[in-house]
Amino acid sequence: MTLSGSRVLIIGGTSGIGLAVASAVAERGATPIVASRRRTSVDSALAALPAGAEGATVDLTDDASIAALVQQHAPFDHLAYTAGEPLELVPLADLTADTVRTFFETRFLGAIAVLRAVAPQLRAGGSITLTSGTAADRPGAGWALGASVCGAMNALTRAFAVELAPLRVNAVAPGVVRSPLWSSMSEQDRNAMYEWVAGAVPLGRVAEVEDVALAYVYAMEQVHGTGVVITVDGGTVLA
Repeated sequence: MTLSGSRVLIIGGTSGIGLAVASAVAERGATPIVASRRRTSVDSALAALPAGAEGATVDLTDDASIAALVQQHAPFDHLAYTAGEPLELVPLADLTADTVRTFFETRFLGAIAVLRAVAPQLRAGGSITLTSGTAADRPGAGWALGASVCGAMNALTRAFAVELAPLRVNAVAPGVVRSPLWSSMSEQDRNAMYEWVAGAVPLGRVAEVEDVALAYVYAMEQVHGTGVVITVDGGTVLA
C-alpha cells in the first residue's frame, strides 16, 4: 500500500518521534495532520513540514476538543498516536495515585479517547499505530510507571486489533531514542544515559527519531499485520 494521497493524523506530531513520522509520511506523498496541545508547537511543526501539512490543537482530556479536531480534519486514512509527557523515573515511595493517574492520562486514557472518536472516520484499508516501549520487557529501577503503561499499550493494541478489524491496529516499541522525551533530565545526565545505552546495545548507538519513524510508516503501508508490536531498539531486549 502506498501512502501517496492519504491523510495521516499524528497525535503528538509536533516534536520528537511524532514530527519525524509527519516528515516521513509527507516525503511519501501523504498529508500529515499534526495535533498537539499548544498552538505554538503546532505552528513550529508546520513551519518545518512541507506545504500542505495541516495542524490542530487538541486537549486529550476533553472529548469535545477531540470531536472538534475530527470534525475539522476528517476523513483520515491512518492514525499514529505518539503523544506523551517527558519521562521521569519514579521510585515506589513516590508512586501516589495522583502520580499514576497523571502519567496514564495522556499515554493511555488519551489514546482510548482518540481511538473512540477517530476509528469511525478511518477509510477502508486504514490503520492505527500506537506507541509502546521496551520498558514493558526490560524495566529498570524507577521504571514501574513506564513499564506499566508500555505493557498496557501492548495489550490495548491486541484488543483493538480484534475489536476494530478489518482496521489494522499495531504499535511501535522504541528503546531509548534521542528525543525531547528526556527533556526533564539535565543535559549532562541525558548525554551520560545516551553514552551508556550506546555502549550496551548490540547496534552500538542510540536511535534517532527518524529511525523509529520508519516503523510507523511500515505499519501503515503493510497490509496483513495487525495486533503486532514492532520493536525498534537497537537490540536493547537482547543486551
